[in-house]
Amino acid sequence: MTLRIAFMGTPDFAARSLAEIAASGHEIVRVYTQPPRRRGRGQSEQKTPVHQLAEILGIPVETPAGFKDPQVIEQFQALDVDAAAVVAYGQILPQSALDAPQYGCLNLHASLLPRWRGAAPIQRAIMAGDATTGVQIQQMEAGLDTGPILLSELVPIKPDDTAASLHDRLMEAGALMWPRTLSALERGSLEAVPQTDDGVTYAHKISSEEARIDWSRSAAELANHIRGLSPFPGAWFQLPGDKGPVRVKVLMAMAVEGAGEPGAALDDTLTIACGEGAVRLVKLQREGKGAMMAEDFLRGTTVPAGTVLG
Repeated sequence: MTLRIAFMGTPDFAARSLAEIAASGHEIVRVYTQPPRRRGRGQSEQKTPVHQLAEILGIPVETPAGFKDPQVIEQFQALDVDAAAVVAYGQILPQSALDAPQYGCLNLHASLLPRWRGAAPIQRAIMAGDATTGVQIQQMEAGLDTGPILLSELVPIKPDDTAASLHDRLMEAGALMWPRTLSALERGSLEAVPQTDDGVTYAHKISSEEARIDWSRSAAELANHIRGLSPFPGAWFQLPGDKGPVRVKVLMAMAVEGAGEPGAALDDTLTIACGEGAVRLVKLQREGKGAMMAEDFLRGTTVPAGTVLG
């Protein structure tokens, strides 16, 4: 039996799942994604990665601004789908939408719930120093990532993982879960395991101020902070300059031995003192410039020992 599926998603993370579901032979009758947005220097209107892939696959696309419009709900209900597969869609679905498919809406989430419910689970897991994370498909409820778990895949967090590298592994692992989940749904063998109330944490969106490096933290904490925010939005500090401070992102760093005033350069090779220990800045990006390794950065910008970073 082939299931009738509606797919809802927006970024590259979701597009990989769309490709896997399409390849599994199920009928994707409609794709929902965020409306095109103006991006880049030219501010040209760009379709989302999911939108672009859906057009290649020949699947009709809907881009509603939201699901509060009764007409949007009615059109969704009229599709008469067996299930909706939801991956990083970026829209809140009301109960009427959750109830529309025969088997409801299934959501792929990039953490081991109930840890890291919310918008930024990949970044938060690395920033917190977690050793393991994963991907799960859950039955959606009205609450934020509160639904029962249908399938899980554990993914270790490597010591050198950044948000980008972990994102890609979770994207692949999550996409490969869909054929198994939908096959089990066809057979009626999916077991929904309710989430517990133990260990609930929330992966709130990352603010620019939160991304600012606090040199009073320990070197281990800062190394995790930097990895978790690399490459976007990027942990940053202010470098003193003749024309005022310049914002610099740190895309890679490593904890090393050292001691001194937090934020002070301990040598001229970007070893910076922390509240405990020190970090060596390995890859940086000066505001308005491209990313570069530390040795290349230092060819154009000197940071002598004793310089205090803000």
